[in-house]
Amino acid sequence: MNILTFREYCLTFDAVTEEFPFDENTLVFKVHGKMFALCDVDEFESINLKCDPDRALLLREEYPEVRPGYHMNKKHWNTVSMKGDLPEELIREWVRDSYWLVVTNLPKKLREELSG
Repeated sequence: MNILTFREYCLTFDAVTEEFPFDENTLVFKVHGKMFALCDVDEFESINLKCDPDRALLLREEYPEVRPGYHMNKKHWNTVSMKGDLPEELIREWVRDSYWLVVTNLPKKLREELSG
C-alpha cells in the first residue's frame, strides 16, 4: 500500500477529515474531530492506528511490523511498519477497526449521523 492508496481508503469513511495539526509532514485523519490514523507523508514508512488495548498486545506479538504507538499512548495505539510484508487487506482491516473504535466512543448523536 502506498500513501495515495492509504489516504484514499481513509477518506472513504463517513465524516472523515484530513489535516496537518502537528507539522507539515504528519497527516492526520479524524472522524468528528477525533484521530483514528496518522502517517508521515514524506517517507510513509509507518502508520499509527488506534487499537483495542488487548488486541494491540496480540498484534504486536504476532506481527513484527506492529509496535507500540510512536509518540502516542502505547496502550491504545499501534505503529505499523509499511515496509514489511503485511497484506493490504490486513492493513485495511486495521484502519477500519481504528475508525470504528473511535466512532463507538463518540456521543450518540454523532454516531447516529454516520451511515454505518
